Amino acid sequence: MKPQVMSDPESVRDTVRGWKKQGLSIGLVPTMGFLHEGHASLIRRAREDNERVAVSIFVNPKQFSPSEDLDNYPRDMEHDLEVCRSEGADLVFKPEPGQMYPNGFQTIVAVDKLASGLCGASRPGHFTGVCTVVCKLFNIIHPDRAYFGRKDAQQLAVITRMTRDLNMNVEIVGCPIVREPDGLAKSSRNSYLDAKERGAALCLRKALLLAEEAVAGGTADAAQIRAVARKTLEAEPLARIDYIAVVDPDSLEEAQGEIGKKALVALAVFIGRTRLIDNTLIGR
Repeated sequence: MKPQVMSDPESVRDTVRGWKKQGLSIGLVPTMGFLHEGHASLIRRAREDNERVAVSIFVNPKQFSPSEDLDNYPRDMEHDLEVCRSEGADLVFKPEPGQMYPNGFQTIVAVDKLASGLCGASRPGHFTGVCTVVCKLFNIIHPDRAYFGRKDAQQLAVITRMTRDLNMNVEIVGCPIVREPDGLAKSSRNSYLDAKERGAALCLRKALLLAEEAVAGGTADAAQIRAVARKTLEAEPLARIDYIAVVDPDSLEEAQGEIGKKALVALAVFIGRTRLIDNTLIGR
């Protein structure tokens, strides 16, 4: 069955209100479109957990800085709708920017400390844009659960904190990273890579695997774990490191000295002009 496709927020609210009156649970998968297997896995999980599934497709201008790739961000609505249909979504919400941010719009939602480091340090304002649009989506769709991939671990932590701090009645569900057969994390921005860059991008996964091996071999010092990842990334001529971080998986505070029982190794690396992120959870 084809999903209902809507762009008007009030029409979406009316549809969702009908579902709520029937006592149906609702899962939301927020996306910026150009859907890949990672998004499809989120829709499938939402389908398993809920009686109705909504997918939002919106390239959110408020999470892009003036120097970033808003205009060139990949889009393929026909393909996206087919993915939503094949995975069993009931509703696709695809608003225009003017419908989400009408004339006079001036409200923002910001998470302070969690959003300031890692990607937030090099992309100022990014997470304010993310939180603002996700808050709006929650208010329009009123989901019982919302689904986010763990590839963007900071986004997941920030959204989780926002819902807790603002007493939002929605469960945030983090889902596993989906990878290509060679280990590269699925990302819409992978489409920017040429053949040579695509091969070079594997250095992110290699660096994470070597960090995992170091911990498995007894290394517990955060600086040594970072050094293992750095050596691998610096060996790739096309790679330019944005950050290598070993942090607490919940607070995202940088680990000093020996890591605790669990730590997150998070990377952001430019391959040519394309910025890629990846991470892995390590522990002792």
